[in-house]
Amino acid sequence: MADFDLSTAEIKWNSEGLVPAIVQDATSGEVLMLAWVNASALELTQAQGLATYWSRSREELWTKGATSGHLQRVVRISLDCDGDTLLYQVAQEGAACHTGERTCFTGRSDRP
Repeated sequence: MADFDLSTAEIKWNSEGLVPAIVQDATSGEVLMLAWVNASALELTQAQGLATYWSRSREELWTKGATSGHLQRVVRISLDCDGDTLLYQVAQEGAACHTGERTCFTGRSDRP
């Protein structure tokens, strides 16, 4: 059962009306990605159960997997203690990263 009855009034939005969302696999706990959410994206996510985000570069809403088929079915949404970061726990279908990797955090680093 999904658990994401969260009011937009509870959230401390930044000056652009956005808040970061950390996306985590609901089963394994693996961190998959980070994306930005505005009030409309959050409302759509809660209504449809599919993770919807705000693209800062394209300045439009996007539902993860709408074109690739790599959907994120939202299981739970939590707000952090400061009220300025969301945690989306999802059932990930396919890759989470646009590069085709399961996660955007592959462990690669330019530092030793």
